[in-house]
Amino acid sequence: MGTRLSDSEQYAHLWGTPELAEVFDERARLQSWLDIITALAVAQARLGIIPDGAAAQIAAHAHVQELDLDLLAVETRRTSHSMLGLINALHQVLPVSARGHVYVGATVQDVTDTWFALIMRDVGSVVWRDLRAIEERLLALAVTHRDTVMAGRTHGQPGSPITFGFKAASWADEVRRHLQRWSEGRPRWLVGQLGGAVGTLGFFAPRGAELRAEFCAELGLGDPGISWLTSRDRLAEFGAQLAMICGTLARIGNEVYELQRPEIGELREPTTGDTVGSITMPHKRNPEGSEHLDTLGRLVRANVAVLFEGMDGGHERDGRAWKAEWVALPEVCLLSGVALGTTLRLLSGLVVEAEAMRTNLDSLGDQAASEQMLARLTRRQGRYAAQRLMHDVLAPGSRDVHEVFDVLVAEGVVTEQDREQWTSWEPGDAGRMVDDVIARARRARSVEQSTWT
Repeated sequence: MGTRLSDSEQYAHLWGTPELAEVFDERARLQSWLDIITALAVAQARLGIIPDGAAAQIAAHAHVQELDLDLLAVETRRTSHSMLGLINALHQVLPVSARGHVYVGATVQDVTDTWFALIMRDVGSVVWRDLRAIEERLLALAVTHRDTVMAGRTHGQPGSPITFGFKAASWADEVRRHLQRWSEGRPRWLVGQLGGAVGTLGFFAPRGAELRAEFCAELGLGDPGISWLTSRDRLAEFGAQLAMICGTLARIGNEVYELQRPEIGELREPTTGDTVGSITMPHKRNPEGSEHLDTLGRLVRANVAVLFEGMDGGHERDGRAWKAEWVALPEVCLLSGVALGTTLRLLSGLVVEAEAMRTNLDSLGDQAASEQMLARLTRRQGRYAAQRLMHDVLAPGSRDVHEVFDVLVAEGVVTEQDREQWTSWEPGDAGRMVDDVIARARRARSVEQSTWT
């Protein structure tokens, strides 16, 4: 039974996904550490540092199901060493002749930092897949609703007209930038760590750099070129990118949250007949998914702050920094995975109430055309005179003006013959921008890999 609410049977689905939970499961972590220890042995045997037979024995027995996990836990606590429990448990299943060749010249951080790189590879693949799926859904919304007019809103108040396709295209364009950053970050993030005591690989001199290259290649990771024991920018950047992605997803969620309000009623998130909004107020249809995206974004940003704290580590090794990452990085990844999955479900069943959008816009009267009126007045009277006039006409509390053009006629600045031109409006160049976003995304998707490679 989990001791944290986020681990409980009831609520775990809110804070992690089964797919990513497998990545961070204790047995999966231990197996990953064993794979890293095996890769080191194989690379060392290839360079003649340890016997080939010892490496083969380590590879044959370094499987979590062979280990006594109770012994592993006891030995970790007894020795107060983060890796010695695993090593001692592995020794128990190895021939005596191979035991002395386990983990030769390595440190805890060599294993755990390389594990971080493998985590970033696994999580990064999920993020790439889900982000591309989210983008595809957003592009479909942009195409379908390219010309679905609605009120644009600034500072929470209705303004000039836009289209819902324009809003969806804005989200899609932001997601496309995340995909670009994700692609660019891959070679920086997916590098192994083999530094030894202080990062100089002194134990293996003069073949340390050669061994590190072999070790990284064995795991399918890049060679960092220099040890990064206290250089934590890779993890901070990876986390920051996830925080930015979750920020975008929260922005989408907040729009649905706000526009689902009954007094607006322009969007509705998908639900099922079993969903209960409120026990005491049965009429309520709460925006559970969209508001949860905001919650997840806050938690991701909070945990990413811990990753940034690690960037000012001291000297050539600082356990204060990288041990905090053991808690923060999994949280960031698990929470981000939920945010991606929640957004996919939200967009897949999103209900767009086009009629409500138009009705809300029409309720503004010709105030929706005030920007166009100002532009036309500017050409007649000059910028400042036009702004003063429109301000006087629409000044808060001065008079209730629902039909602005009628007041301009009364002021004598326009004639009735101008009405059709001045009060008809189009949502600017929204359609053209939607088309541009869609075209750019389609071009990018046509040449990029569907998997994160």
